[in-house]
Amino acid sequence: MSKFWLEDTIPNPEQAVKQAVSIGDKFLDWVTNVDMWTNVLFSGIRIIILFFVSRVIIRVVSKIIDKSLARQEQSRMNVNPRRFATVAELLKNVTAVTCNFIMVLLILSEFNFHLGPLLAGAGVLGLAIGFGAQSLVKDVITGFFIILEDQFAVGDVIQTGSFKGTVEMIGLRTTRIVSPTGEVYILPNGSIASVTNYSLSNALAVVDLPMKNERNLEETVALIKQALTGIQQRDPNVISVPNVLGVQSLNTSEYVIRIVAECMPNTKGDVERQIQADVKQALEYEDMMKQAQAELAAGKEGNNEMGEG
Repeated sequence: MSKFWLEDTIPNPEQAVKQAVSIGDKFLDWVTNVDMWTNVLFSGIRIIILFFVSRVIIRVVSKIIDKSLARQEQSRMNVNPRRFATVAELLKNVTAVTCNFIMVLLILSEFNFHLGPLLAGAGVLGLAIGFGAQSLVKDVITGFFIILEDQFAVGDVIQTGSFKGTVEMIGLRTTRIVSPTGEVYILPNGSIASVTNYSLSNALAVVDLPMKNERNLEETVALIKQALTGIQQRDPNVISVPNVLGVQSLNTSEYVIRIVAECMPNTKGDVERQIQADVKQALEYEDMMKQAQAELAAGKEGNNEMGEG
């Protein structure tokens, strides 16, 4: 049995030579196959062209994004530059991923890969992720448009629903708001349906001052106007001289005088307090002068009585 086994395992020299020659011929045919090397050459050239074209597209789109956001950044004075940097980086990343993905698919097609099953699998995976993260996708898309459309900026005072405060941070998924009393609200961007922005335009300070009916109306209005003279120097938030509109309401014991003043955005409360303080000081000064005049008159009457006595 060992003899037959050795005969089976030891190759015939003539067969070995023929196999070697056959392998050499195949290798030579493969090396000298002009059509194959032509296809390889053109495929390599197409791959190189695809690579450079994708790099050029990414570079051009990045330049366009930078220029567009630079113009948008100049649309408002109180814009946070980090928001535009966030948008720029996001758009650049999306452009790079899209171009690279298309480039990889085209390169795979050059190697005769069947892209149909691959695209179908990617579509099913994306659909599953989309159904599983609907709220996250909604938050990200809403945050992207909040940043892109410049709806509000960091430092703006806004109100959305029952939440009002100063915007501390704007992200692609959440927005952080700090209330005037210090509470911090973290809101998903998808829940921000409507926004009232108090920092976009000038505000109107409105002050209603109650006065006793015993006070003369014309004298009171004149006193208020005199008290508010020069308020723009005392408070730079005041844009124009306050306007005394007149009597706003009236009852048996008092009448109310309304004062309005145009002021800088989000300074309404400060300007109203400044107006009230100026009027209060003027009223106190008037009362002090009346009291001094009364004392002076009483002193003169006392001297006259003593002189007559």
